[in-house]
Amino acid sequence: MKTIGLLGGMSWESTTSYYQAINRGVQQYLGGLHSAKVCLVSVDFAVIEILQRQNEWQKAGALLTEAAKHIEAGGADCLLICTNTMHKVAPQIARSINIPLLHIADCTGQKLQQEQIQTVGLLGTQFTMSEDFYTDKLINNFGIDVLVPSAAQQEDIHSIIYDELCLGKVNHTSKQRYLEIINALHQRGAQGMILGCTEIGLLVQQTDTDIPLFDTTAIHAQAAVDFAITTE
Repeated sequence: MKTIGLLGGMSWESTTSYYQAINRGVQQYLGGLHSAKVCLVSVDFAVIEILQRQNEWQKAGALLTEAAKHIEAGGADCLLICTNTMHKVAPQIARSINIPLLHIADCTGQKLQQEQIQTVGLLGTQFTMSEDFYTDKLINNFGIDVLVPSAAQQEDIHSIIYDELCLGKVNHTSKQRYLEIINALHQRGAQGMILGCTEIGLLVQQTDTDIPLFDTTAIHAQAAVDFAITTE
């Protein structure tokens, strides 16, 4: 079994979900008392969030690159950045390590292709929804059209992520707001929805809607399990 490297803490709430999903996936593959071989470095999200707000992405990338190097030195065979937003600096990190980086947008794009989704809605932080570092991969690498919420909807989605979900708060009113936005994107032509922030799965699950949801945390974690178990 390969060792999975996790760059976590952004937020620790979603990193917990990664750890659980990966270990459950390995146990499903191998049975018995098997669990995943994991090398985890968890950063202080407060520091990263300040750099996000200050548009200091190079500095944030440098911090995560140092953490990624520690993960590689710890024996990891691959790296997962356990957040969608910070894939904005994934190229900076990938250039500095010698193990494969499993990009969350590539893993999600592959899943969408398997499910024959041609047009998808994207929920995430404002960085993820409004910039092209994420959507370009889906469009250019997989030929998938991406619909994003309106500016006002993006503000609501973003604030709920940072003010509630990253703090472990799950609010029924916020869930209803997310479901309203999901329905609006569906009416615009989205065949499914990317839960493109690793915390959103804490708030909205498939049982809440008939519209297909693609939880990036679950997809990314499964890709890590597949890598660890099946890679020669």
